[in-house]
Amino acid sequence: MSAPSATSPVAVPLAPLDAGERLHALDILRGLALFGMILVHFHQKMRLEATGLEDLISWGVWVLVEQKSWGTFAFLFGVGFAVLLRRLEARQVPVLPIYLRRLATLAIFGLVAEVCFGFHILFTYAFWGVALLVIRRWSTRALLITAALSACARPVVAELMALHAWWTAVPLTPPASAALRQAVDAATRQGHYATLLSARWALFVGTLPHGWPDLLPDVNLALFTLGLLAVRHRVLDQPRRHVRLIAGWMTFGALAWAISWLVLRRLPQLPVPGARDPLEYGLGLVQDQWLCFTYIGAVVLLLAYRPAWTARLAVFGWAGRMALTNYMVQAAVLDVLASGYGFGLKLRPYAYVAAAVLLFAAEAAVSSAWLARFRFGPLEWLWRTVTYARPQPLRRSAVALETPFKKGSY
Repeated sequence: MSAPSATSPVAVPLAPLDAGERLHALDILRGLALFGMILVHFHQKMRLEATGLEDLISWGVWVLVEQKSWGTFAFLFGVGFAVLLRRLEARQVPVLPIYLRRLATLAIFGLVAEVCFGFHILFTYAFWGVALLVIRRWSTRALLITAALSACARPVVAELMALHAWWTAVPLTPPASAALRQAVDAATRQGHYATLLSARWALFVGTLPHGWPDLLPDVNLALFTLGLLAVRHRVLDQPRRHVRLIAGWMTFGALAWAISWLVLRRLPQLPVPGARDPLEYGLGLVQDQWLCFTYIGAVVLLLAYRPAWTARLAVFGWAGRMALTNYMVQAAVLDVLASGYGFGLKLRPYAYVAAAVLLFAAEAAVSSAWLARFRFGPLEWLWRTVTYARPQPLRRSAVALETPFKKGSY
């Protein structure tokens, strides 16, 4: 990723990273996040209540996986955006058109995922990805402050609004989206996909920004910003040079998670309606989602000090290299399995854990077979083709047929 010489600033053709240039730790982390999201969505959409030891599975998914997989995914999207910006600026090419094409394409994927399958994160990623373009040259201190303010903006405003409503004796107005979400829930249980599609479209339109509170930054921008900082300081490129920094963030993540569950969720009921939830959320600064930093740091250091684990975790790397394709596929599969127009499936915890493993194993096997012949997943190829405004070579050359997750590679 080094810059070309001043005499030939664009001598290196502008193109996506190929297998030999990739940081395999990032692909493995993406694969782990994908598996975590499959498990969480089985838990959320198809869970049958259980008791005894079996209920510990549901508890474990809720406490140890839910939110952390999404947090990891958001951090890695921030890393991906930052890597693209770094490569474009190193090659001294116009950043704006390429970067905006990338975000616009992601927004289209997000619209499809949200309206067709009921999965919401990609459109939000595209929206907040624009902010990275604005703040990419800010100082490290300014970016850390931005991350903190982004994490706490919405909870703090919600707390202030609750206090204001209590002080003035004017009840808080439920958000307009509440009724739309109820309509989607009802449409999910019935058997007609067109009805569900219409309800989801209404929810999508209804949750677009309609006022200043909707434009407040959220935790996604905080994670994107931290991903940008990780790229700027080459924490992921050179983890052995940043062990203390990584260990510090791992400790912060574990402590925030513990405080969230052991202290904040045990707060007494307050006389102010709506005031407890933002406090239970740690006003966005102390929340259980930060455990994702502990997971990310553990994987990065494991692969840095024990490179053989790159091959052992290759199954996650295969899926992670096709993260966008696999995310869209699993969104479609899970929607068909869970919704009334499909199978309306309900599973006990033992069963949905096994189902999650099977679905991810199928994704990994297909990804491995595909990547043996092609450089990118199908949606990754489309995304890159639009980003660079020219068709990217898809098939592997004879030279590039070596597996990207051979033993000891990193």
